[in-house]
Amino acid sequence: MVALTNPPMEQFFVKPSKPNTTPLIIPDIPLIDLSKPESKHHLVKACLDFGFFKVVNHGVPAKFINKLESEAVKFFDSPLSVKEKSGPPDPFGYGNKSIGKNGDVGWVEYLLLNTKPESVYQVNFQGVVNDYVTLVKHMACEIMELLADEMKLQPRNVFSKLLMDENSDSVFRLNHYPPFPEFQEHAKDDRKLVGFGEHTDPQIISVLRSNNASGLEIFLRDGSWMSVPPDSESFFINVGDSLQVMTNGRFKSVKHRVVANGTKSRVSMIYFGGPPLSEKIAPLPSLMQEEERSLYKEFTWFEYKNSAYKSRLSDNRLGLFEKITAP
Repeated sequence: MVALTNPPMEQFFVKPSKPNTTPLIIPDIPLIDLSKPESKHHLVKACLDFGFFKVVNHGVPAKFINKLESEAVKFFDSPLSVKEKSGPPDPFGYGNKSIGKNGDVGWVEYLLLNTKPESVYQVNFQGVVNDYVTLVKHMACEIMELLADEMKLQPRNVFSKLLMDENSDSVFRLNHYPPFPEFQEHAKDDRKLVGFGEHTDPQIISVLRSNNASGLEIFLRDGSWMSVPPDSESFFINVGDSLQVMTNGRFKSVKHRVVANGTKSRVSMIYFGGPPLSEKIAPLPSLMQEEERSLYKEFTWFEYKNSAYKSRLSDNRLGLFEKITAP
């Protein structure tokens, strides 16, 4: 039997950071058609301006998406005693409410899986996950090669080779944000129910797909949170911390969170593309302009991953690896 924590309900709510959390200007989420020749230009612009965008004509057949979502829903609808057989997460496996080991909590249950081919899951839909991850990883690599093309980086697989490496430290996550019938009883002063607290993704790139339930929010430069309209037909892409470092801060790793609406179940599926543990992460020399200084200390993915997962979700994880430059 897995002992699940039951934090006080107050911990699941967050107060608005400002009296008015409505963005001063509500921007459009960049929408990029991967079948168009000009997509690589729009991809780079989205990474520079937002660090977040969605893609269509992505090449992942709907049958693979729908099959995995169906299996995920079936798993999360199972009795707790059945789900507990896949937990606790150490680091892979089933988790409930507690996120990581540093006190972060959320109104979420999840299944975190290793994507290495030899991995064995304690779930009966491993083949469905493998098929989906293979397709999504291919799409992520295509996006990164288009980015390299537009930025005139050589070789064009300078980013994608890290995901294709047999030692790539990539992971796959299924999140379920169940309904919360008592929401109105606990919500006060415009507080929101935290599904997954604010954070950036430490890897290179994240590929997210969810059902038609809202909840995803991104943090804008004016200090406000913007709700991302759900779109089950598209994939949402996040720039990760490691890609921000490799581009010396040109691409932005956007802070984001999920808030639960209390009435509708949200299921999301996220592929986190990470490099091998021994890979050194630093700004690419071919990208650095004359006399441009590196904003970051060089580190291995193992060092950064280890540091990131010892921190709280909302911590500035890259702060420890930033160089202090003289004014």
